[in-house]
Amino acid sequence: MTAVYEPRYEPWDETRGAEIIAEHAQQEGATLVILHALQEAFGYVPEAAVPMVAQALNLSRAEVHGVFTFYHDFRHKPAGRHVLKLCRAEACQAAGGDALAARAEAKLGVSLGGTTADDRVTLEPIYCLGLCATAPSAMLDGRLIGRLDQKRLDALVAEAQR
Repeated sequence: MTAVYEPRYEPWDETRGAEIIAEHAQQEGATLVILHALQEAFGYVPEAAVPMVAQALNLSRAEVHGVFTFYHDFRHKPAGRHVLKLCRAEACQAAGGDALAARAEAKLGVSLGGTTADDRVTLEPIYCLGLCATAPSAMLDGRLIGRLDQKRLDALVAEAQR
């Protein structure tokens, strides 16, 4: 029996996108705030939203695109139902992070930055979670995990695949 998952995000809708943009356009640092709000609603920042943001903030498309591409957390396409982020910073690498990243890729059948074929899990690199003293570390759906080892990683992968 194949499990059916309810969508975690709204499907892209230009009218809804315009509402989100208008809701945040007057805030300080509106570009980042809007991009985060769009991604929270749709699971990614739709390409069609970039000119809408630019127009609302009186910026060029290039300026908005520059912000979008500068920050690694913004996505070009929706993430899976669960997002597993593995720290790739130096402290985590020195504590065995490379081997854990390779293990996660093998268990999920995707490379870092990829989403499983069933859209359950997106595996992403992240460059420092601020848990250097408990390296290696990870984050599953916003929950921080330190002192990651093979057993804990396997449990996270299993949890994300449910």
